[in-house]
Amino acid sequence: MTSREIRQAFLDFFQSKGHQIVPSAPVVVKNDPTLMFTNAGMNQFKDLFLGEATVKYPRVADTQRCLRVSGKHNDLEEVGIDTYHHTLFEMLGNWSFGDYFKKEAIEWAWELLTEVFKLDKDRLYVTIFEGDATEGLQRDMEAFDLWKALIAEDRILLGNKKDNFWEMGDTGPCGPCSEIHYDMRTDEERAKVKGQDLVNADDPQVIEIWNLVFMQFNRLKDGSLMPLPAKHVDTGMGFERLVRCIQGKTSNYDTDVFQPLIQFIAKKSGIAYGTDEKTDIAMRVLADHIRAVSFAIADGQLPSNNKAGYVIRRILRRAVRYAYTFLNFKSPFIHELVPVLAEQFKGVFEELSSQQDFVEKVVLEEEVSFLRTLTTGIQRFENYVADHESIDGNFAFELFDTFGFPIDLTDLLAREQGLSVDMNGFQQALLAQKERSRAATSIDTGDWVVVNEQQDTEFVGYDVLNAETEILKYRKVSAKGKDQYQLVLANTPFYAEGGGQVGDTGFLRSLASNEKISILDTKKENGLIIHFVNQLPSELTGTFEAQVNASKRKDTEANHSATHLLHAALKQVLGEHVNQKGSLVSPDILRFDISHFAKMTYEEIKQVEDIVNAKIRENISLKEERNVPYQKAIESGVTALFGEKYGDHVRVITFDDKYSKELCGGTHVDATGQIGFFKIISESAVAAGVRRIEAITGSKAQQVIREYFELVDNMKGILNNPKDFVSAMSKIVDENSALRKEIEQSIKEKSLQLKAQLEAKLEKIGDINFLATKVDLPNADAVKTLAFALKGAISNLFLVLGADFDGKPSLTVMISDELAKAKDLNASNIVRDLAKDIQGGGGGQPFFATAGGKNSAGLQQAIDRAREFVK
Repeated sequence: MTSREIRQAFLDFFQSKGHQIVPSAPVVVKNDPTLMFTNAGMNQFKDLFLGEATVKYPRVADTQRCLRVSGKHNDLEEVGIDTYHHTLFEMLGNWSFGDYFKKEAIEWAWELLTEVFKLDKDRLYVTIFEGDATEGLQRDMEAFDLWKALIAEDRILLGNKKDNFWEMGDTGPCGPCSEIHYDMRTDEERAKVKGQDLVNADDPQVIEIWNLVFMQFNRLKDGSLMPLPAKHVDTGMGFERLVRCIQGKTSNYDTDVFQPLIQFIAKKSGIAYGTDEKTDIAMRVLADHIRAVSFAIADGQLPSNNKAGYVIRRILRRAVRYAYTFLNFKSPFIHELVPVLAEQFKGVFEELSSQQDFVEKVVLEEEVSFLRTLTTGIQRFENYVADHESIDGNFAFELFDTFGFPIDLTDLLAREQGLSVDMNGFQQALLAQKERSRAATSIDTGDWVVVNEQQDTEFVGYDVLNAETEILKYRKVSAKGKDQYQLVLANTPFYAEGGGQVGDTGFLRSLASNEKISILDTKKENGLIIHFVNQLPSELTGTFEAQVNASKRKDTEANHSATHLLHAALKQVLGEHVNQKGSLVSPDILRFDISHFAKMTYEEIKQVEDIVNAKIRENISLKEERNVPYQKAIESGVTALFGEKYGDHVRVITFDDKYSKELCGGTHVDATGQIGFFKIISESAVAAGVRRIEAITGSKAQQVIREYFELVDNMKGILNNPKDFVSAMSKIVDENSALRKEIEQSIKEKSLQLKAQLEAKLEKIGDINFLATKVDLPNADAVKTLAFALKGAISNLFLVLGADFDGKPSLTVMISDELAKAKDLNASNIVRDLAKDIQGGGGGQPFFATAGGKNSAGLQQAIDRAREFVK
């Protein structure tokens, strides 16, 4: 079976068992502050396990793109080295939300593996939870008895809490699990060592392929376990490992999941795969990493220098480094893999083929940038080793942190020079950084405290900004030494941050006591609307008035609706390739990131503004449709965004059926005329192939326009109100430029006049022409001109010039090239030493260096000390 056939067979099997087949969620996580990336198949169903959403389909199956490169599940450094770890992988899964439990999960898993996929029963082993006395947990005899009816008892192995008790996190749903392992070894190897002895022993040929998790408990903040009101099944099977077992390969990379990429790399590099372990590892790294990078970009995460963007950049840079070092790709190549990958996943994950050109260009730009950085880092390394006999751990960490050098690359470069790296020092610096990062992001979240038992919550904010409600539950959250509380309300008019729109603020008022507390922000977590407050109401029960800040909401709505009009206008002016890559909608500004590879011209910006403002003047009424079947909405020509997870029913926002029609959960004006006026205030590059537009509307635009008019009026007043303001300003600029050139020429002439005077002051010390003195010049350029003039006229020159620029002392050291070499003198080192007298620092080249300071009183002392360096 091909990998495509295997994937489809899995989905068809569970569909026949009454499961709803759902699409993969984006690999980039939104609305869950605990995750950057989807790292398990169950992520998109967390709100169902937590009881924070209504179960629509009690049985579900899918294939989910997962990314494991940070946090608890971090396989990055293993990727390419072994045969079965990956950054991005597919997780085949079937779920039951309070429907079937262990019996069906176990029997169906066995049926699929042995009857549909025809895996050898003699190579299969299963594990069950052995129990844990400290937790008061018994052995999972229910799972044992079910497996005993299917497989020999000696193939049912006991697993400890680490291997066979699955937990979503420090708190939350959890329960015992049952793993299924497959022995890929040859018959000869199996005869020597029993497979039972190699299960969960990190043997590359005895691998776990499927984990059946039975969620029975909820882990509380204090560590205790509470039985869940409904039991769930959560299974996850590694697609790449399953394909390997079915296709009888010894490595995941030998299957048709990876071979198209690997063979393309081999052809382009001129190196056959399977001939050398180092180049094989490099090819595996490239084949794996391009999958992670491409799907992350397609799902909306661009490479950057922080958070999730930095993770993607780091993965790509690891691939570039392997290509550069081991496959001799000195120019960009990895972007060429994107079309190969897109073709592979056509009809499976269309997100990539739909955005192939965009993803390819982003990867290319990142490659070009990092290859420059790589060259700079190597030069820095070579400069360092010229003066050192070993590689300091802090320097190795600087290369890692600043230039993206993995420590193994630094170690490789060092060994080529016969040097060693202080690995302990590097690890200490790395640990210190991780601890700083952990401390900066550490959040202590308490358990939910239930006030009212009602489970369902309702957002009513599309229709009203004020509502009567009750507090359902709350929890305490501590971060950076500050305590806050989070509230969940029975119904709420507060819009939770999402789709680029910021969360609402306002207040909550007790109808019984009239006590009022401020709602500082509103966010969504796993489908739950959470209200942030600094303090809890004195009395948590009873009825409350929830009131949104109406003026902020109104301004935010104007910016959000303007964003929709802007999106449509950009497609008209720039082309249909324009797609949203990010947005921010706040009361003060709208920010809109788009896929476009050229700076917008003034005419294009003007054209976009004109279109949007024309639509505002038309005063187009909002057409809002709720609970529209997703497929019906798509067929109607609606704009959907890549990287968003849409449900079966969606909300459609339309401003003129022939102009702007988008899927959107945000709030909007009733008619475009309420936006008032639209003005783009900036257009810039934010990443490779992504432009950022910032704009303002309504009262903010009015304020900015007024400020501009006031500025122009003031400037006109200064110029005595000329008829042609632009010509008057141009004349002043030209005159100013001419005067500056005259001043510069005057300063230069003064510097050269000083040259003759200073030549007369030269002192002969041995064969050195020495001079250390103060000069009266207005700036550093004048001093530099003088120093180079003296150097050109005098051989064996050792020159130190001191100057004071409006209370800021300066030192300049100039040494003739031949003298610097003959006497082993270094101007950079000398100026740093002399700069101590003026409480400053500096540097430069061996023959020319400068320093600045803040203590003018020490300038003469520094000049006097210059003589010490030529004795």
